[in-house]
Amino acid sequence: MLQALIFDVDGTLADTETVHLEAFNHAFAEEGLDWHWSVELYTGLLGISGGKERMRHYWQQQNPDVTEVDAGAVTALIERLHEIKTARYEAAVNAGAVSLRPGVLALMDEARSQGLQLAIATTTSPVNIAALLRGAIGPDWRKQFLAVGDASTAPLKKPHPQVYQQVLGDMGLPARACVAFEDSENGLKAATAAGLLTVITPNSFTSHHDFQGALRVVPDLTHVSVPRLREWLAEAGIKAVASAR
Repeated sequence: MLQALIFDVDGTLADTETVHLEAFNHAFAEEGLDWHWSVELYTGLLGISGGKERMRHYWQQQNPDVTEVDAGAVTALIERLHEIKTARYEAAVNAGAVSLRPGVLALMDEARSQGLQLAIATTTSPVNIAALLRGAIGPDWRKQFLAVGDASTAPLKKPHPQVYQQVLGDMGLPARACVAFEDSENGLKAATAAGLLTVITPNSFTSHHDFQGALRVVPDLTHVSVPRLREWLAEAGIKAVASAR
């Protein structure tokens, strides 16, 4: 029986990546770096989950001979860049630069009205989540979610399933009672590894990803309702039984 919906944040709840990209480039300029990530480059870097991890990966590409002696300085630089980037992103969101994707609030409202729980499972920071949902839902946004897993509570980033495992544990629900919502291949892998069936809503940064194994791939959440989710889950269960024979 369906009991909860679990949402990723960046790219799933809102098209945030363009704003994230601008914030990264702002941070690089503030620190006097000659880095500038184009949309094409950033699209590729999104294969690395987590902003700090993404910058470290890029640093290693640009400086393949970096030594352990330099590791502390690199870590400190990445921490400064991430702080600047996060502040820039939060300011942009607070200024109205980001809004929720179509159908998100309607599905959440419908789910709550039918007694379903809501949760968040993301690799982004708590600050980024709060900035987005405070504006979209209100100052009491946290009360809408039974559990919230993020970069501070689940350090192993997607495609590792840690954040989904944490959220399932916090809710006290089995994976079979939940559906996850993601926009990326790494997100799908993480949710699937945690035993969750997953609905994918791609965006311009992830439309080329491999979504094999998803419960459904739809343009946005206006194509999803609670009755439709129950139908899809029933169909998936029938297919699973048939394949086991």
